[in-house]
Amino acid sequence: MGRLERRLFALNDEIDRSAVELRQVEAELDVHRHLDSDAQRDAAVYDSPLDREDARETNADVARFERLVETLGNRIDSLSAKRARLLEKLK
Repeated sequence: MGRLERRLFALNDEIDRSAVELRQVEAELDVHRHLDSDAQRDAAVYDSPLDREDARETNADVARFERLVETLGNRIDSLSAKRARLLEKLK
C-alpha cells in the first residue's frame, strides 16, 4: 500500500470518528434545547432570580453545543474535500 492510500484510510477513519462525535453532540444538543425551553418558560412564569440564572445557563449551553455542531460539520466538510482531492490523484 502506498503513501496516498494510507493517507486516504487515515482520512476515512477521521471522518468516521468525527461523524460519530457529531451525532452524539447533536443528541446532547436536543436534550439541552429541551432543558432550555423549560428553563425559559420557568423564568418567564415565575420571575425568580434563580429561574432567570438557570435560563441564562441553559441558553449558554445550547449556544455552546450549536457552535460545536457547526465546528464538527465544518471539520467533516474539510476532511471530505481533502479526501476528494486525494482520490483525484489516484485516477
